[in-house]
This record gives sequence, structure tokens and C-alpha cells, in this order.
Amino acid sequence: MKRFSIILFFSFIFFTGQTYAQFSQMKTYCNPINLDYTYMIYNSDKNISYRSGADPAVVEFRGEYYMFVTRSLGYWHSTDLSNWNFIKPEKWYFQGSNAPAAHNYKDSVLYVMGDPSGSMSVLYTDNPKKGDWKATPSILNDLQDPALFIDDDDKAYIYWGSSNLFPIRAIELDKNRRFSPKGNKVELFNLDESKHGWERFGDNHSSTMEGYMEGAWMTKHNGKYYLQYAAPGTEFNVYGDGVYTADHPLGPFTYAPNNPVFYKPGGFINGAGHGSTVLGPGGQYWHFASMAVSVNVNWERRLCVFPTWFDQDGLMYSNTSFGDYPHYAPSIPGKQGDFTGWMLLSYKKPVLASSAVDTLSANHVTDENVKSFWLAKSNDDQQWLQIDLEKPAQVHAIQINYHDYKSNLYGRPDSMFHRYEVQGSLDGKNWFSLIDRKKSFKDVPNDYVELENAQRVRYIKYNNLRVPTPHLAISGLRVFGKGEGKIAEPVKAFKVDRQKDQRDALLTWNKVNGAQGYNIKWGIAPDKLYNSWLVYDANSLDLKSLTVGQSYYFSIESFNENGVSKATEPVKVN
Repeated sequence: MKRFSIILFFSFIFFTGQTYAQFSQMKTYCNPINLDYTYMIYNSDKNISYRSGADPAVVEFRGEYYMFVTRSLGYWHSTDLSNWNFIKPEKWYFQGSNAPAAHNYKDSVLYVMGDPSGSMSVLYTDNPKKGDWKATPSILNDLQDPALFIDDDDKAYIYWGSSNLFPIRAIELDKNRRFSPKGNKVELFNLDESKHGWERFGDNHSSTMEGYMEGAWMTKHNGKYYLQYAAPGTEFNVYGDGVYTADHPLGPFTYAPNNPVFYKPGGFINGAGHGSTVLGPGGQYWHFASMAVSVNVNWERRLCVFPTWFDQDGLMYSNTSFGDYPHYAPSIPGKQGDFTGWMLLSYKKPVLASSAVDTLSANHVTDENVKSFWLAKSNDDQQWLQIDLEKPAQVHAIQINYHDYKSNLYGRPDSMFHRYEVQGSLDGKNWFSLIDRKKSFKDVPNDYVELENAQRVRYIKYNNLRVPTPHLAISGLRVFGKGEGKIAEPVKAFKVDRQKDQRDALLTWNKVNGAQGYNIKWGIAPDKLYNSWLVYDANSLDLKSLTVGQSYYFSIESFNENGVSKATEPVKVN
């Protein structure tokens, strides 16, 4: 039996694209993913330009992988889930496509497009690398954020919903009648903020507004159905994906006790919502999702990926601990998704710069906040940044996150490439090259480079040659490796005070001398500490993502540039 891949897309306006190779071959990766994201324009009167990277649908097809992303004028192809090449299809009907979905089935790629308020057409191709899409008449109507699933018994279903009012809904489809609706629409489940703390709206779940439920995706594992959904809003640090499980594609569904399953509220860049789960190399599952930048517009986003598993009790879970630090790539046998142990060497270290505009100073490149950035006075080859790590350290990798300050770009212009060099030094006088992109033609907005061999350095210098944007702006020059000092001591006096509102808990602990920050883990059992929150500098956390009536266990570890301390024994909180 040959295989098909079913892909659903919504479309609004017509775009074109450009193909670029994105990654060099590396053993590690670092979120956010370094794709050549497409530029969109928000509010044409004000001409606000931003990179569009959200709602990834990743599907395996003929042993390779395709990733479809909101408003991208095409899609990406990979053989290993790490190195992605953009495909500009021969025929592209999908224009401003929002919230794609995909499913693998037989020997063609079917693609559903349309306006969520109108009819939707099915397109298909048996060669997605070429992208010679063909169209069929419209068959579906009024679907937002769709997800298609075809079961082992060959029955097809579609799930949809993007609302702060309506639930996730589903209906069976008739494959013999061009996937037209069959049977009655079923309402599956809605948000329940009164019980599920993480579904509450706003940064840190602090708003009383109704949260959004959206981004359905179905995964079947060992005969059980795992319907994933996103909440509470794409622009917030707490945007994540939860899971309901069932024994049938249409339910009834049961809320997973370890929700949210995909959740990354702390660190440099936040979010792990509206994603898709795919079985990758070596039988390892991966969850691709959206992360928030939300500076130019609320839906300015990037993509991330986290390893995913199913435990002995059938719980779907992930690991987002140190989720924007280097981890081993999906193609590395026996290590896929493991933390490398390379720590952040650049956090709050002294920075010098060639120039800066007003308060947009160079220190923003080391403050671990994707929303803040350095802005140079000009965009030319005289601009540079220099970080003093204060002590020599073994540098293994560097990530440069460019910021779109008044970019005024749209689509995928041919001029999209970055050129620069990163140098290292032990004394600030004698320099040697660490990264050479002086002749590069790659568009690398979140460039992550793993050094072929670790280098002992104290000073890091970024020398700009060319960026494709009108302004040179960088939100993070992040240096990873191992310091040569002592690991911070374990945390003492760790306390968890669950509040009268059981969705909330106040966590406190004594500050540890020499610690950069703390990694808090929690879960529903001592061996199920699946959730985590990375905290810098502070010694408290107001956690508002718990479930009413659910007991939890909490643990904490300190970290610095030299490594991670031993974690505290899990503390049970009823």
C-alpha cells in the first residue's frame, strides 16, 4: 500500500517564495528554530513588517518530512527534522494560508484550502518537492484551525476550532466523496478556566478575560487517541498545548492530569503552543510549536521543537527543561532531544558596541529577553558587539537572534541573507575566527552555530558585514559552553504554598550564591515531573497553571555557567 499525505490550509491572498538551505549539519539544535521565516505586513496603512512563523504542521511522507507554517508562501522539506529547505511550489493556491494541518495517507498529498468563513477546496500532488498542485471542487465550509486524521480502519475525521467561546468540534468525513462531511458535527470539549489554571488568559495567566482554545492536532499511540489543543493565547509566555485522551476518535474525551503537556513559560523566548506531533528518526516523537516574539505585532512568532514520549501509564509528555539551550538533534541515535549540558556563558556579561540608538543599548543582547534588543546607529561593516565572559570558558555554540526593527519587508525577497563573523580571544587583543559567514547567502534570523571543536575563550566579538533589513538590531547574542568554575550549590528552604485558589501556588526558596537562576520542575508524581519553568535572578515564582483537585510534586535545581546543581527531593503538595 502506498502512502498519501493530507494537508489542510486556509488561504487569503497570493504570495511567491524563495528557496534557501537553512542549516549546516550539526549534532545539536537550539530553540527558536533557525528557519528563513517569511515576512508579512500588518496594517497596510502603518506598514508594520514582521516575520511569520507559527502553527507548524509537520508530516512524514515517504520517509522524509514537510513542514507547513502560517502565511509562508510555501513550505519546508527535511530529511532529518533538523535541516530544512524552503520549497517554492510550482503552483501555489494557498496565498495567505493560516493554521495549516497535515496527515499522512497513501500516495498523494491532498491539501484543503479556503476562507474560514466560506467554502474550502481540496488540492493534491504526488510530488510535494515539486509542488504541482491540482484542484478539486469545494467540499468543506466554515472551519478554523483544522486538523485532519485518518484512522487505521481508513475512516477520516476533521477537528477544528479557534475561539474564546466555542469548543473544539469534529465530524467524520467520507473519503469516497472527496472528504465531504459525513454524519453529525460533535462538540468535544471546551476550556474550563475555573479548574484548569493554565487555560487562563494573559501573561502568567493573570487576566480575567476568556482564554482562546485553538490549534487541534490528533496523535494515535498504542490504540489511544491524543487530541492536542492550544491555549490561552498565542502572544503570551504561557501559551501551550494540552491533551485530552479517548478510546475513539470522536470521544468521549478525558482531560490529561499532567496538562499542559507542552509548556515553556520561562527563559529567553516563551511558548510551546499550536503545534503538531510527528514520529521522527529512530521512532522518537517530536512536537513542533509556536513561540512568541510579539514586539511588532502580537502574532510575531518563531517555531520550536521538543522531544515527546508516552509513559507507562499512557500519559503523553514532553521535556521543555532548558528548552532554549542546546539539545541533541533528532538524527543523533540514543541522544535525541537530550540536554547537552552546555550552559549560558553570556548572561548579563559586560558588552561593548560600535554604536547604539538611545536606550536600545548593547546590554540587551545578554539579558535573556527576546523582546529587548540592541539597535546600531547604522547598518554597515563598521558595526560590532563585544562580550566579556569575565573568565575563560569552553565555548561550544553561539546563537545570534536578529530583531526586525522597522524592517519594511514583505514576502521572500532575493536579498534575504546575513553576513558576519564571530571571533574569540583570551586577552581581547589577539583574535581568531569562531564563525565565518562572510560569504554566506543564507537567511539566518535565529542563527545557531555549533562549533566543530570547542574553543577556550574569554572575549566574543560579533563583526557585522550585512543584514537584509534596513536596520541592524539583535535581541540575543547567546554563547553556550562550560565555565571552568564551580557549579552552584543545591537550593535550600524550598517551599510551595498552594493558595486558596487551588490553581495557584507561591514557590519560594533561598537565593544561592553564584547561581544565575533556577529550574523548577513539577508534576503529578515524583517520577512524572514533566513541567518546568526557568527563572533568572529571582527566588520566588507565582505559579498559576495548576488543576483544581490535583495533587502535585515540586523540585528545584540551581544553575550557573558551570552546570546544574543536584535537584531537591520532590515535595508533595495536596
